Amino acid sequence: MFGIGTTELLVILLVALVILGPKKLPQIARSLGKALGEFKRVSSDVKRTIDLEVENLEREEKTQKAKSELLPEDYAAPAAASAAPDNAAPDAKTGDSAAPDEDAGPDRNPTDPAEKI
Repeated sequence: MFGIGTTELLVILLVALVILGPKKLPQIARSLGKALGEFKRVSSDVKRTIDLEVENLEREEKTQKAKSELLPEDYAAPAAASAAPDNAAPDAKTGDSAAPDEDAGPDRNPTDPAEKI
């Protein structure tokens, strides 16, 4: 503990006893112990928060890496473009227009595969 041996600690306690007196020494030791305990709690809370943030960043990096490995760049670009609504943009897979059919009746669902036959 701090490079202080047993004899040095006893000398420090004896000097504190002589300077502070037997009545105030227990009160000061108690308040010092409480302060050290609070400092340990706060420092462990800060460490836990930092570790949690590092884990979250690592998880986000892994997710981004996995997405980039699973989705090729040429496939990811049309997906990003289709996120913005554009009525005349064709679908990348089928070539169908994203615009609704004007000739569809009120009872027809133009996106239903059975209705396209």
